[in-house]
Amino acid sequence: MSTATAKQQGSGPVLDWAAGHGPVTGALSATTGAFAVATTGAATAMPPGWALAVGAAGALGHTVVGLRVRNAGRTLATRAASWLVGAGWTTWAMTHGPLTWAALGSLATIGVGIGAAARSAALFEEAREEEATAAAERQIARELSAERRAIAAEWIERIQRICHITVRVHGVEKWETGAGYSLDLEPDGGITYDRIAQYSVTLSADAKLPHGCTATASPGIHQGRTILDVTTVNVLQDDRPYPNDYGPLSVLTGIPWGVRTNAELVPAYLREQCALVVGPTGSGKTNMVHTILAGFARAEDVLTWVIDLNAGSAGLPWVLPALNGELEREDGRPVRPGIDWLAGTHEEALTMLDAALAIGLHRKKAYQDVLSKANTDLLPISAKIPQIMLVIDEGAEILVSTDRQMKELAKKILEVIRMLRAMGLRTVLTALGATGSVLGNLMIRREGKVRVALTGGETEGMDLGKMFPGRRGLRVDQAPYQGAGFMGTPESPAALFKAWRILPNQIREITAATSERHPRLDDVSAKAAGPAYARRWDAERTAWMRDLTPDSGAGIESSAATGSGLNLSALRSEPEAPSREDEMLRRFRAEIDAQFGTAPEPAATGAEPPARGGLNLSALNREQEQDSPAQRAALALLLASGTEGTGASAIARALTDEYGTTRQTVVRWLQEWFKDGTAVRVGEGTKARYVHRDNAPGTPPES
Repeated sequence: MSTATAKQQGSGPVLDWAAGHGPVTGALSATTGAFAVATTGAATAMPPGWALAVGAAGALGHTVVGLRVRNAGRTLATRAASWLVGAGWTTWAMTHGPLTWAALGSLATIGVGIGAAARSAALFEEAREEEATAAAERQIARELSAERRAIAAEWIERIQRICHITVRVHGVEKWETGAGYSLDLEPDGGITYDRIAQYSVTLSADAKLPHGCTATASPGIHQGRTILDVTTVNVLQDDRPYPNDYGPLSVLTGIPWGVRTNAELVPAYLREQCALVVGPTGSGKTNMVHTILAGFARAEDVLTWVIDLNAGSAGLPWVLPALNGELEREDGRPVRPGIDWLAGTHEEALTMLDAALAIGLHRKKAYQDVLSKANTDLLPISAKIPQIMLVIDEGAEILVSTDRQMKELAKKILEVIRMLRAMGLRTVLTALGATGSVLGNLMIRREGKVRVALTGGETEGMDLGKMFPGRRGLRVDQAPYQGAGFMGTPESPAALFKAWRILPNQIREITAATSERHPRLDDVSAKAAGPAYARRWDAERTAWMRDLTPDSGAGIESSAATGSGLNLSALRSEPEAPSREDEMLRRFRAEIDAQFGTAPEPAATGAEPPARGGLNLSALNREQEQDSPAQRAALALLLASGTEGTGASAIARALTDEYGTTRQTVVRWLQEWFKDGTAVRVGEGTKARYVHRDNAPGTPPES
């Protein structure tokens, strides 16, 4: 805005010449116009009849326009009279002179009259328009009310006939999606909602609702009221794509996992609750896991750790594209994996759970000042102190397994669930079914209040009564589609819902879009987790993700080559080729013989025992048979290390290329050998080394 314009605006009122006339400005415009015409006409000897003709034309034109826009008769008369009175005064003033006191006084009176009449007409017109609008709304309300009254009467009669309960309907609300409606009921006699809920299937059948649609009762605004949700359109049958909006979420405000039948989002609040997701094969459980991981990836205050002992399949799509450099950001910076840690082996899962327990216990001590300042016993979760969500695929089966290794995992999982709620570590467990063995664990039932049952139409092993105790009227055949089932939370009773369908390309998009949104583990927790967490993406720790070598070959030949299964080599005429592990041991022996000058084995040659100074390898034959070729190779390396011994890292480095063995696995072997006396430990902590018992000081020579 220029300075001149500013000064002009500041010098006086600003007139909007484009605005319409009101009662005052309209009257002023009419009187000044009439005075100007009368003065000019009198000075120029204009014929007085011209002014009268112009006024009549103006009155006629405004009347025609008013009829077209359907103005009221009072408005038409006011405008026509204003034109005619103004034209009459102008004609009189041109004849007798407009500058007399009589002419000026009469003109002022006419102006006041025109303004008052215009104001009255405007008020009448506004009132008329408001009345017309209100009448239209009343008509619509009458039509809607008639429809609602019909719905209410229909359900009052149906509930009375089927449930033998008398109810009053306080309101009928149609859903914006057009997929159904809700009734606000008040049963007589102190009857609660669950009495109606147990007749859900019968009510749905009597109302002739389409397949996949239900009439579900839930608590109302108080214990004496009931909300009956009636679905009229099957929204469970078709896939619902995961939303393209990858905006930020928070564990504190809920993370949506799908939609209800009325198209409302159903969020999971997991700050204090654990979750349990069950679903048989083909029900969409894997897709549901990816949907859960997508929500956690979008959260600004969540770090996701995944345990999947089925080759890590649940987490690999969120990890491999980033680790392989297949994703790029616009600024050229590397993309972080969509999850923070992935365990696909028993050893890595133990390492992860140990780190989780160490983090939770250390947080309890290190964050006492934070808890004190916040005046709470729940650790304030934020991007600076993120919550750790452990997603354990088929974790419920781990908790009830009788396998020794699984029991070890189960013990640590239960410790995380039981001890670390306040410190921001929660779990999401999945299971193949809602059975008594899965739900028999008290810890799962007590802590896993967020529950999802994907049915897929499967009835075996889907006990919805145990999954959602106290919730009646839930039947598997109500959700016979993939990704459809029931979801219940402490905030929302169990009801039908549909999980979003998420595709692999969306997983990659979410991984790239949320890369910088993932929080970093706080320093206190990272220190407690130690190197196990810091080196989680090391090449040797992630080698199993890229290992495309099959565990076993196809057919009898592969079984014989791997040393497992049925070996029919005795039926072949040619001698069997030495196995890979035998060749490995042969090379070890050759190297050791060349370096140490070892003696031949008595069992092989019948020679006398060697002198004290030689290295005797017969101890390898004396050991019990090891569990795997890699373990036998590790034992050979331990023996070859002599009296100085070796450590887990050195053995793991030697075996990684050949067998892909991790350091955690070697540590477990060394501990087992130490317990059974095969090895002797020298030193403690990070400086600990292991010496084979035949090389330990004071060990007598073999005889």
